[in-house]
Amino acid sequence: MPRLPAISGKEAIKAFERLGYERKRQRGSHVVMSFPGRRPIVVPEHGDMKRGTLRSIIRDSGFTVEEFLEAL
Repeated sequence: MPRLPAISGKEAIKAFERLGYERKRQRGSHVVMSFPGRRPIVVPEHGDMKRGTLRSIIRDSGFTVEEFLEAL
């Protein structure tokens, strides 16, 4: 499995938008995103995200790490 780069929440949100997710709502610094036919994901819009948190969000989204890295 490829190593994930250290990215911010804003960069992760942009990558998920490129993959087809849309912002639905935001509460504080957490953005809820949805994609038809998949479960919604919650992305923290903080500074740098921990790699384990990012990997968990990618897993929940239904995409692979490789697909996510291509969207970056």
